[in-house]
Amino acid sequence: MHSRTLIRAVAVAASVAGLAGGTVAVASAHDHGTRSSRSWPQRLIDRSPDLVQPETLTVDRSIGERRAAQQVRLAQQLYTFWNTGQQKYLDAAVSPRFKDNTLPTGRPQGPAGPIFASANFRAAVPDLTCELSDVLVTGDKITARLVFRGHFTGTFNGVRGKGQSVDFNAIDIQRVGTDKIIEDWHIEDNQTLMSQLGVDN
Repeated sequence: MHSRTLIRAVAVAASVAGLAGGTVAVASAHDHGTRSSRSWPQRLIDRSPDLVQPETLTVDRSIGERRAAQQVRLAQQLYTFWNTGQQKYLDAAVSPRFKDNTLPTGRPQGPAGPIFASANFRAAVPDLTCELSDVLVTGDKITARLVFRGHFTGTFNGVRGKGQSVDFNAIDIQRVGTDKIIEDWHIEDNQTLMSQLGVDN
């Protein structure tokens, strides 16, 4: 993980989180089932059992409830794709014109990129899960902190896993168009991941 890239990602996330003039509401997964679960922003969450649920959700009220709920659901669909590897969730979340602004070497551009990355990652970590730890919705942006977990029982770069645990973080910033995600910026803690896999970075 390059420090310059990390600094840029943090700077962008900070600017997104500025929320100048906006009113922010925060909810945590622990609020589910309480009175607050029926209030903003808990009511924005799609409780469908197949979708990942955000652990913590922060929403700028100024974008309006309908738009906010749309963006929260897009986040749930996108990260359910990463949690399951099922392409139908990616198709529901991202536009065919989707652009990856931090495209890693060797990964195809557009929606084919996440499909490629997920398949390769699951070849190494078949039981991969994606926890949607934090979601921030403001303007046309979704910022998410993710925790990926699993066990290296497959193969990565010619190295066969021995069942070692994988547990690392990532931060994404997604920009939403009229109805779907149209571009993103992302950074993963690859140094931790490669160390856990026992593979030279």
